[in-house]
Amino acid sequence: MQQRVVAEFERLFGQSPMWVVRAPGRVNLIGEHTDYNAGFVLPMAIDRAVWIAFRPESDGYVVVHSLDFGAQAHFHLDALRNTGAGWLEYLKGVAWALQAAGYPVRGWRGVLAGDVPIGAGLSSSAALEMATARAFAAVGGWEWRPAEMALLGQRAENQWVGVNCGIMDQMISACGRAGHALLIDCRSLDSELAPLPVDTAVVVLDTATRRGLADSAYNERRARCEAAARHFGVAALRDVTVALFEARAGELDPETRRRARHVVTENERTLAARAAMQRGDAAELGRLMNASHVSLRDDFEVSSPELNAMVTSALEQPGCLGARMTGAGFGGCAVALVTQATASEFATGVAAAYRGRTGIQPQVYVTAATNGAEVFDVQTARRSRDT
Repeated sequence: MQQRVVAEFERLFGQSPMWVVRAPGRVNLIGEHTDYNAGFVLPMAIDRAVWIAFRPESDGYVVVHSLDFGAQAHFHLDALRNTGAGWLEYLKGVAWALQAAGYPVRGWRGVLAGDVPIGAGLSSSAALEMATARAFAAVGGWEWRPAEMALLGQRAENQWVGVNCGIMDQMISACGRAGHALLIDCRSLDSELAPLPVDTAVVVLDTATRRGLADSAYNERRARCEAAARHFGVAALRDVTVALFEARAGELDPETRRRARHVVTENERTLAARAAMQRGDAAELGRLMNASHVSLRDDFEVSSPELNAMVTSALEQPGCLGARMTGAGFGGCAVALVTQATASEFATGVAAAYRGRTGIQPQVYVTAATNGAEVFDVQTARRSRDT
């Protein structure tokens, strides 16, 4: 992908780019629907990313050619204007958020491409935002501050693009580390690296169905969580222990009780998963992932027949340690933890089993945990290859 964007830049603009940036998508290993309850999430950056080859320009324009959409577009940094939906609004939103935060932004021209599947719940939008921010940092000559850039990317998506996302996606795309997942405290934004167990692989299982999470369904669940927090007299369900919940669960109506039980127990599972990873306990991490799926399916009720079929198909395969739906739900992806030695056979077997159950051809990606947003000097890289 890096070579592709460099070659296309040279073909389109007749000169070489100065830099290439890469920002990854992500998969969340555990910790679902906990972010807006001020809880804990445990994502990892994956080896699918958004890439931009670019060089600075002095005229204040940002000119970008998207290989994925086959289109070129531009905007001026002194005349930012939201013109509606579309991939360019993510870049404009980042520029707007950086300007509002006092960062000096300069123009550039670039070629953009990515291999993060769009709409699969692997955070292609956050990858685009963090790649854009990394590009602005390079041409502006200012220090890259990953957590701060993640917050500004979230602000761009919330206030410019109009998507009310949490902080997880931008944070892991900015702060990921190869070989590790990242425990994120969604209240304090503190983070802690958690090593993936040795001799394991993470497999992303795209059901080839796209989530139909209606605003009403999301808002209803969020309202139930907020109502439960008020009932317990706390700021968010993150502050409710499992013991406190079990002691007073009978005071809640059945639906609110189920929603709250998922969040309370999911936070506990996420912290337990971090501990399991620190001691290299792959079996326990897998068990926690399985329990998370059951809770999302039965208590939070955000799974789907296809997601359930995918998880069942995964757990049937030799070498599978655990599997769960990942993301908002109602479609999209599941994630599995498997032994490294069986990863290839697992991918083939789970695809066949899922296709047999649903008649749908899935996409299966054996992935690896990678670094967050990075910048590469094109000329330096070329000199290294030539010597």
